[in-house]
Amino acid sequence: MFWTTLIGILVVTASSGVALGAALGLTGLVILEFFGNGSTYLAIDVIWNVFNSFTLSAVPMFILLGEILLRSGVSERAYTAFTPVFAKVPGGLLHSNIAVCTLFGAVSGSSLSTAAAVGSVAYPEMLKRGYDKEAVVGSLAGGGTLGLLIPPSLSLLIFGALTETSIGRLFVAGVIPGLLVSALFMAYIFFLCLRRPQIAPRWKESTSVWAVLRGMVQIWPILLLILSIMGSIMFGLATPTEAAGVGVVVAIIISFAWGELTLAKLAAAVLRSVLLFTSIGFIVLGAAILSQSVSILGVPQSILEMAINSNLGTYGIFALIILIYVLFGCIFDGLSLMIMTLPIVFPLLTGLGFDPIWIGVIITVMIEIGQVTPPVGLNLTVLTGVTNNDVPLGRVAVATIPYWMLLLLSVAIMTIFPQIALFLPSIAF
Repeated sequence: MFWTTLIGILVVTASSGVALGAALGLTGLVILEFFGNGSTYLAIDVIWNVFNSFTLSAVPMFILLGEILLRSGVSERAYTAFTPVFAKVPGGLLHSNIAVCTLFGAVSGSSLSTAAAVGSVAYPEMLKRGYDKEAVVGSLAGGGTLGLLIPPSLSLLIFGALTETSIGRLFVAGVIPGLLVSALFMAYIFFLCLRRPQIAPRWKESTSVWAVLRGMVQIWPILLLILSIMGSIMFGLATPTEAAGVGVVVAIIISFAWGELTLAKLAAAVLRSVLLFTSIGFIVLGAAILSQSVSILGVPQSILEMAINSNLGTYGIFALIILIYVLFGCIFDGLSLMIMTLPIVFPLLTGLGFDPIWIGVIITVMIEIGQVTPPVGLNLTVLTGVTNNDVPLGRVAVATIPYWMLLLLSVAIMTIFPQIALFLPSIAF
């Protein structure tokens, strides 16, 4: 009866066009009323605790940081700086896409912001140089996912806030996996362009060591921004929330002095950030109510007992969860999927003995996959818009398949070698 009610209300409310946050919240309230002896009053406590969270207040700050950088032209300067570095490497500017996405992801925290910022600069430039359109948008869609994994990450931040896991540890844990994914993407591009060199025409202009060094020197403002955020967290100078505030201040200064930020663009960034956080906050609110309802009924514990008593084994259950995330990633955006599933998935995986920090990294990679999985894959939609529909959504999706598979490969690698995610947190904290 419980599961029929839970799934039925979710399906009916979500399919009716009601916002996901409302669907989750209404489902939780119904469960509290009819299965929790009328304890709907608990929802008030949950809402207060969530939105009174000091940790969660970092979310709008990181959103604002990404919006400021998106509007300041900083991504264009970073792209120009990296261009000579990969000029003579098979794949050329395709590697620059990944490198700039990695760098931009380290300050934006958002997959969509990363894909949009780098894509708007890279696509027209690479088109002029004769690069294959599908190869370009594929690299941008894949590279854009790094915005969710490379710290500071909105995904890791919300995960930490909802599961009461150390944000600092989560941020540090995302560094090596993010670099691993970036390296896998670049390796794929390298070997692809060795086999099919027509995809990425060789750089015709001469490139000196001095040009490469000059380009690297030009990105010092971005490195300063990264240091101000991650350095303050790792050295214990600031909490993640405080670091977010510092990052916004530094981003504004850099964007005015080094970029093209104006007061009008800053106002637009603030407005966009408010709207985006309102949307995310509404989903978090609904998910918190649903989480409370299933928690007081002991649902996670029951699922854990069923999982332990099954014949699948620990890693069989884990593989099933991965499959569920892949399938659900087709119909939900990444952050919504994570928030919606955490009340069940997190207690289940921790109960099976998996490290909470490692779980946060793995789930982040899985929602990255959702960002490039049609029909809801938001990175695909963004890049279709960046190309002015020159590359249709279907072709963007096909071009992204190799990067989708490499993200799954990274999950397998981190499952076999969990220290990839856990090494840095163990020495930094």
